Amino acid sequence: MTHEKSSAKQAGRQTGRDGERAAANFLKSKGYRILAMNFQNDSGRRLGEIDIVAQDVDQNELVFVEVKTRDYAKCGNSLPEENINRRKLHKLAKIAAFYLRKNKLENHPYRFDALSIWLDYETRTAKIKHIPNIYL
Repeated sequence: MTHEKSSAKQAGRQTGRDGERAAANFLKSKGYRILAMNFQNDSGRRLGEIDIVAQDVDQNELVFVEVKTRDYAKCGNSLPEENINRRKLHKLAKIAAFYLRKNKLENHPYRFDALSIWLDYETRTAKIKHIPNIYL
């Protein structure tokens, strides 16, 4: 891998981490409790990752949140949520089922949400779009 590709990949990871932090803060400001960040199954074949597991206190629902982030200066005209496809939803469902089994919450109400985030590093601001119930 060339140095340029490596630093671009690192920049992308940093943007993702920054977006997840912004997402967690956004959810907390809306009254959600953050239960887990970057949840992965810890046994057997890796199923994937859930960016945020939260509790919607008002609705008494677990919320499995997929966070998609873009650097506004580089990708201002693309929608972060465009990368949530059928394959990604299938992986989310599998890891969510593992989370529910592991925590003995199979009968607890839950849903899948997405947070689409554009980060503007120049102004140090984030534009966040909350998309509830992405997996119907």
